Amino acid sequence: MGTITPLTLFVLQSNTFSGLFEGQNVITLQRTPSTNEYLKNELSKSTPLREGTVIMAVDQYAGRGQKGTTWQSEPGKNVTCSLLLMPSFLDPKHQFDLTAAISLAIAQWLESLLQLSVKIKWPNDMYVGDRKIGGILIENILKGKVWKSAVIGIGINVNQTEFPPEIQAHTTSVKQILHTDCDLTKLLTDLCQYIERVYTALKRGENNTLLTLYKQHLYRLGELHPFLVDGVRVEGILSGVTETGRLQVDFNGHTVDFDIKEIAFVI
Repeated sequence: MGTITPLTLFVLQSNTFSGLFEGQNVITLQRTPSTNEYLKNELSKSTPLREGTVIMAVDQYAGRGQKGTTWQSEPGKNVTCSLLLMPSFLDPKHQFDLTAAISLAIAQWLESLLQLSVKIKWPNDMYVGDRKIGGILIENILKGKVWKSAVIGIGINVNQTEFPPEIQAHTTSVKQILHTDCDLTKLLTDLCQYIERVYTALKRGENNTLLTLYKQHLYRLGELHPFLVDGVRVEGILSGVTETGRLQVDFNGHTVDFDIKEIAFVI
């Protein structure tokens, strides 16, 4: 089990809640290509959705990940959902603050569930050891200089134990770790509580604390690790992220920062 730092306890012990998800819409879809796409389509309609609305899919058959990747999920086995936030209190220049906060919430929730250290593979994939257990895809909707809404897509491997051969060696699930089936509805409720905690902390202006915690959870932090930069394999030490979310890597004492299209982990 990983050590929980005092800063982590600070966030988890916060008792200030906004009631964001309490009594809000939880819409369960039996089958949909993508909960993110469904939620964005609903947002385009004349009847506004309330902040905290959650779209849960039993079968999401065309989920998306970072860099245009697909999220493969066995029907009825995993948490595949999207939730609606309206972070108009944040400057659109600080979009990474929300990414860091949501990633941190999921990592802390998984740590509580699994009683294991969970790392965030930059920018927002969840890893236990060297195996991926989940990830998020945030799509922001801006109106001029105002951050109108954020659609938070979340995929967590829960009761699925078999995966496609090409990802099997680097993928895991809650059931593979705990050796028991879990109630997806209860897990979603618990996850929303963790998200509400960090979202409330963002509203209180605790961005720097959340970013510090995010950095502490980074996968491969402080380790010499191979990366692909412009298709060339190089080794460097992952040293952190900038306030805008660019990955910082130290190459023999020279730190360079990258966006998501400029660098890739060699797993």
